Amino acid sequence: MSSNRKYGKGDARGSQPAGGTGERRIERKRATLKDVAKAVGVHVSTVSRALNPATRHLITDGIAKRILDASEKLSYRPNPAAYSLRTNRSNTIGIIVPDITNSIFPPMIRGLEDVLSPHGYAALVVNTDLNREREAAAISTLSARGVDGIAVASAEREDAALSALAAQGTPVVTMNRRTDDAAVSSVISDEIAGVQQVLRHLVGLGHRRIATIAGSQNLSTGQRRYDAFLRNSVEMGLQIGPGQVRFADAFNEAEGRRCMEQLLASANDCTAVLCANDRLAIGAIAALRARGLRCPQDMSVTGFNDMAMADCIDPPLTTVRIPHYDLGQAAARFLLERMNRAMNRALPQHQVLPVELAVRASTAAPGQQIAAAVSPVRVVR
Repeated sequence: MSSNRKYGKGDARGSQPAGGTGERRIERKRATLKDVAKAVGVHVSTVSRALNPATRHLITDGIAKRILDASEKLSYRPNPAAYSLRTNRSNTIGIIVPDITNSIFPPMIRGLEDVLSPHGYAALVVNTDLNREREAAAISTLSARGVDGIAVASAEREDAALSALAAQGTPVVTMNRRTDDAAVSSVISDEIAGVQQVLRHLVGLGHRRIATIAGSQNLSTGQRRYDAFLRNSVEMGLQIGPGQVRFADAFNEAEGRRCMEQLLASANDCTAVLCANDRLAIGAIAALRARGLRCPQDMSVTGFNDMAMADCIDPPLTTVRIPHYDLGQAAARFLLERMNRAMNRALPQHQVLPVELAVRASTAAPGQQIAAAVSPVRVVR
């Protein structure tokens, strides 16, 4: 038989829905700006201003409310592609972090979003796993997607990709870390003051032989905290020998444990260890426990960052508290200023946020036995 049969609209193999009811589904036309303007009785440009959080203040509250109500009733949704073509903006921001599982970064992301969201921006978050090639690929991908700005928490001191972004006028800011290129805007915490507070605390307890587990010197956090340790140790009259310093290859627990094991094997008589971040400190305490040593009775240990749950480990960790959320907010404000300036040629900005010392049970006077009960945290500003 011939298979050239033509199927009409009512045939089983025509446009009949899969349910077999014979009813045709009528698709509703997508509402446009013109539809909203017609419903309210205003110009299309007025509707556009009212629907944009950044320009809504240019029209009266009453008109803005009528437009918002009408857009909701008509189920109006902006067309991102059309908006991008018309304005050369995407209303998206790229956020690059080195390790999304590290608990210090989510508050920074939240800070960014809380500032940017009211201005109509959405965030695209990319994880680099501490890999320079992945960071460069992330920057390329975000740029290709037309993001309006990029906030970076994974920056290295020598970071060619970020320098290139800044040179071409792309709004970019680093947070928590910074590059050696002053043309790249940055928001960091006061690492110098933080290390100084830790050393004063330890010296005040009676420690004179203080070791350090420093971070990578390719990162500003590692380099600045180590430099602050050396400078302040000299000012406080402390003697620092080569056996008192170990450099971690990464800011994680495994490296903290490795470095502490090396410090213990060097047979120095240190009574305290200043760690460049909390995860290194946690690894260091684990290494002490594996040797049958106690923190702080046999060795005091301090961290840096005051990451989530730092007060819940055993013992609760004395550490420098950095303003995670505020770092994200400040970075967002820098981006907004850059994105709102003509040609994006605003001068780079650099901000250093204050820190405070959270004194807990991981530090005590040398050889001092402490009670099992943990006293409340004491904050030193």
